Amino acid sequence: MYKKLTITVEEEIYEGLHRVIGRGAISQFIAGLVRPHVVGADLESAYADMAADEAREREAFEWAEDLADDVLAGPAQGPIADPADGEPDAGRHK
Repeated sequence: MYKKLTITVEEEIYEGLHRVIGRGAISQFIAGLVRPHVVGADLESAYADMAADEAREREAFEWAEDLADDVLAGPAQGPIADPADGEPDAGRHK
């Protein structure tokens, strides 16, 4: 449902909205700018949309599996270069 709203803006803004956005699209433009600040997020719907994206889910699963493999493999072996001096530091691991 839509409601009519009357607002007062500076003449420069009024003219710019008509020139750049167009008379018939100003309400939609303003609603798009304001919505994230005044309407609560529907997280359940957003999560359902993400879960329905099979390519995204496959990529996320592969990333999680690779991360688990890295954790199980333990810390990296060998020296790690110190970017400050360009020399390896055998005692430090990231």
